Amino acid sequence: MRLTAPVIVILAGLGLVGCESSGGSAILGGVAGAAAGGGGYEFHLKKQRDRVEADYRDGKIDKTEYDIRIDQLNRDSLLN
Repeated sequence: MRLTAPVIVILAGLGLVGCESSGGSAILGGVAGAAAGGGGYEFHLKKQRDRVEADYRDGKIDKTEYDIRIDQLNRDSLLN
């Protein structure tokens, strides 16, 4: 009986460590994937902002259209 309790505790601990490892990896993978996706999305928005600014500088759009487009990009941004 004295030996059974420590063995059960050790086996339970090993079971938890095994679950923690795969669960931790899944969570870490999910976080990394979300960060990569969010970064890609913000990079796309940056390119769109640059395009709108270039169109405004080149006279292809007026100030009102510029403001509308920049406002939309700011609302779509995850960081604002």
